Amino acid sequence: MKNLNKKVAAITGAGSGIGQALAINLAQQGCDLALSDISLSRLDETTRLLASYPVEVTTHAVDVADKAAVYAWADQVVNDHGAVNLIFNNAGVALSGTVDQLALEDIQWIMDINFWGTIYGSKAFLPYLEKSGDGHIVNISSVFGLTSQPLMSGYNASKFAVRGFTESLRQDLEITGSNVSATCVHPGGIKTNIAKSARMTAGVSDVTGISGSESVKEFERTFINTADSAAKTIIKAVKKNKRRVLVGPDAHVYDWIVRAAPSSYQWLFTKVIQARSKSLQAN
Repeated sequence: MKNLNKKVAAITGAGSGIGQALAINLAQQGCDLALSDISLSRLDETTRLLASYPVEVTTHAVDVADKAAVYAWADQVVNDHGAVNLIFNNAGVALSGTVDQLALEDIQWIMDINFWGTIYGSKAFLPYLEKSGDGHIVNISSVFGLTSQPLMSGYNASKFAVRGFTESLRQDLEITGSNVSATCVHPGGIKTNIAKSARMTAGVSDVTGISGSESVKEFERTFINTADSAAKTIIKAVKKNKRRVLVGPDAHVYDWIVRAAPSSYQWLFTKVIQARSKSLQAN
């Protein structure tokens, strides 16, 4: 899909972060937009930022963990815009804690949003993308879909699942001769609000020796990429029909580490966390 002008893109989680940046960058290229978020109020700022662009914008409150809501939104997008060419399954949440202290309900929560939300979005929009004659599915995984991390089993599980699903989806589309393609995106640390909205168990403080709020601040210090730069990288990759996209220099480092040390990197990450925790406790 080399030309996005007059195409229609649907984006989940468009109220902030990468979703909002995707909306702005797509609008700059003349792409009409169907935006969703868990709350319409979160989309107010996005729609304000889009006001100067001559594109059609519709907004809907959608909980991506609700299958019926996602399918109804896909139908509504086509009713509103006449067609849809791209779906960006971007909405996501984070979860931190040791496996023994994570509640099953918390793991269910993150899988429902990050993984099942991606499946619902892909399945609900796929028939319409095929009808458009030129469709693309973009699923947002993470560097945590490339490497596992201490304290992040729920998040890792959801993002590895998104990666596996999307890579298989791409192959399915190819062997069936579909006019739709798929791309899996692995962002590194992006300056968004995901850490602030993350669920975190008390066990994190037990392991790190610092409070939950301090853990969030420490995690946010690793966010070195902007949402705008991430959006530009993703859109460029879609135009080139790439299978996989690494966003940010840290994503490339993680990818290199797992290739160089496919199992021993886990030992390295554990030691880094332990050393960082001792340093933070000392200070």
